[in-house]
Amino acid sequence: MPTISIGRDRLFAALGESYTQEEFEDLCFRFGIELDDVTTEKAIIRKEKHIDEEADEDEEIIYKIEIPANRYDLLCLEGLAQALRVFNKKQEIPTYILADISKDKMLQMKVKPETSEIRPFVVCAVLRGVSFDEARYNSFIDLQDKLHQNICRRRTLVAIGTHDLDTLQGPFTYEALPPTDINFVPLKQTKSFRADELMEFYKSDMKLKKFLHIIENSPVFPVLYDSKRTVLSLPPIINGAHSAITLQTKNVFIECTATDLTKAKTVLNTMVTTFSEYCERKFEIEPVEVTYDDGKSYICPDLAVYDTEVSLSYITDSIRVSLEVEQVTSLLTRMQLHAEPAKSSDNQYAIKVHVPPSRSDVLHPCDVMEDVAIAYGFNNLPTRSPASIKPLPLNELTDLLRIEIAMNVYSEVVTWLICSRKENFAMLNREDDNSAVIIANPRSADFEAMRRTLMPGILKTIGSNKDHPKPIKIYEISDVAMLDESKDVGASNRRHLAALHCGATSGFELIHGLVDRIMEVMAIPFVPVNDNTGYYIKLSQEPEFLPGRQASIVVRGKQIGNFGIVHPQVLNNFDIPDPCSFVEIDVEALL
Repeated sequence: MPTISIGRDRLFAALGESYTQEEFEDLCFRFGIELDDVTTEKAIIRKEKHIDEEADEDEEIIYKIEIPANRYDLLCLEGLAQALRVFNKKQEIPTYILADISKDKMLQMKVKPETSEIRPFVVCAVLRGVSFDEARYNSFIDLQDKLHQNICRRRTLVAIGTHDLDTLQGPFTYEALPPTDINFVPLKQTKSFRADELMEFYKSDMKLKKFLHIIENSPVFPVLYDSKRTVLSLPPIINGAHSAITLQTKNVFIECTATDLTKAKTVLNTMVTTFSEYCERKFEIEPVEVTYDDGKSYICPDLAVYDTEVSLSYITDSIRVSLEVEQVTSLLTRMQLHAEPAKSSDNQYAIKVHVPPSRSDVLHPCDVMEDVAIAYGFNNLPTRSPASIKPLPLNELTDLLRIEIAMNVYSEVVTWLICSRKENFAMLNREDDNSAVIIANPRSADFEAMRRTLMPGILKTIGSNKDHPKPIKIYEISDVAMLDESKDVGASNRRHLAALHCGATSGFELIHGLVDRIMEVMAIPFVPVNDNTGYYIKLSQEPEFLPGRQASIVVRGKQIGNFGIVHPQVLNNFDIPDPCSFVEIDVEALL
């Protein structure tokens, strides 16, 4: 979960009350967050530089507070202080409004069709009459950094640009141009760079170099201009120096370019709702119209309140506390959710909840129920023993198999559930038939698909430990993922067992013996071929095994696994010099 660092004195001033450390820890617990550490800014620097010095008494105390990953509105002092004030009943829930401005006077952002090749979406807003001081300015910048690391996924999904509107002239355009056609002075620089030159320049920048890969191989780069062709920013890398925000800035123009429109709207709402309290007209945001060449347009930000209805019985049954409707609405108000009594379609008591644009984390009745539980107090919820502690049959069988295989002197390993497509297919001598569950936005080529078999992880483990004394005997019992159209998510998990024997004498009979032992403890007798009362083996033709030295395991007429000597080419693919015998069984088929 993300951690934010806030000056204690500034936080207490914003809360309108001082606390001892113990009192503040208690407040955090009651609100569902945690005071993770108490330090000072100089102490943090000393720790980073490994300097052993005494702390000064006048150093500012810094509170490091751990925030739930889905509460983007709490990622800075302003959002956290406001939430705690509402929780302590010291402030009403803010009502965010759009400035009453006619469409012909509204700022416009015109989107060129070429942006669809790289970052197709943009949303914008204006904060008018903002009053910045150094602390507010730093908090404003820090919130952007926190959002970039969190919901924006290191700027791959959304990149935020903030500008001094008084230095620019609308309307604005969002374009995608060849890097050689883009020239501007980037933030904190005095020299003008071409966009392709910037890519080289920032490869030595510790902060920005990690974002270059997002666009550097694209034939076009996204860029925002004002009506005078002044560059606002080159997202997701850097803003232009011309429109840099300072402590004297009064009108802030915010733009978020994105590959995910929903995330962009959430990020923009978080920025404007958090800092609109510093506007001349408190909690008022000026909208911007975004238009496309095909005639499509929308006005942002979208500050519409999301209405949802939750039955009272769902809340009370979930937290196991009997509450009246009025009590629930009062508790939700403390969590910044407007709530009122209602009657559901079946004439049962229900709660109508009005979710403000700052609470993007409320998506389901369970989120409302969780807020009721937090406001009621986790320590006040009744404790009870679980109705049953009996494990599920699959987990019980898994544990018994673990014990049995360990008794055969095999060591358990746990490998990644995600692997590369190459490991799923080519490295196992298999053709890629698109049967693997693919990750939509993998962080790297090593994590682009769910494993279909436990074999790649087991072989990678051996390849990384090939210098270990032989024989190496390892096993894993874990899940693999299969495409499954009968499931609403299109895939399902299956529990598999895999074991490998690596050594100079890793013959077929060694792994065959383990198969026989597993069947013996499962009380499945060995029977002749085609006898469906027990198990038998038959010759198989799997490409990952050596021809003629492999077999399928058939239990009660159903094939549940394969074993044999691993093909030399497969071993070579995983950099394994010694022979290996391997077995993999579908454990769920044994139930």
